[in-house]
Amino acid sequence: METENDIRLKQCYSTVMAIQDVVDILNGKWKISIIACLCYKKMRYSDLLKEIKGISGKMLSRDLKELEVNLLITRTVLSTQPIMVEYEITEYGATLKDVTKVIADWGIKHRQRIIEK
Repeated sequence: METENDIRLKQCYSTVMAIQDVVDILNGKWKISIIACLCYKKMRYSDLLKEIKGISGKMLSRDLKELEVNLLITRTVLSTQPIMVEYEITEYGATLKDVTKVIADWGIKHRQRIIEK
């Protein structure tokens, strides 16, 4: 028979594993920022590069590919001259919008707390 302590340990393990899954998918300095931008509108590569201060082109390309592999964004090649590429959040990726808002709200409060220190 499972004890209450056993049940708590299983819940803890389950929570830690779920968090690790999220960290594995959203790891790195830029992915959450990319997702946050795309939650509001479709963007071209150059727009993302301008919007996300400090990201290099190489890192943006890599992170966009990884987000696409994880079905969080889509990449559409437009038949324009010159060819343009647009990135858009998927319906599945849009489920992270609330997460990005919570992170942003916490970041604002944290920055204010540090400034007031």
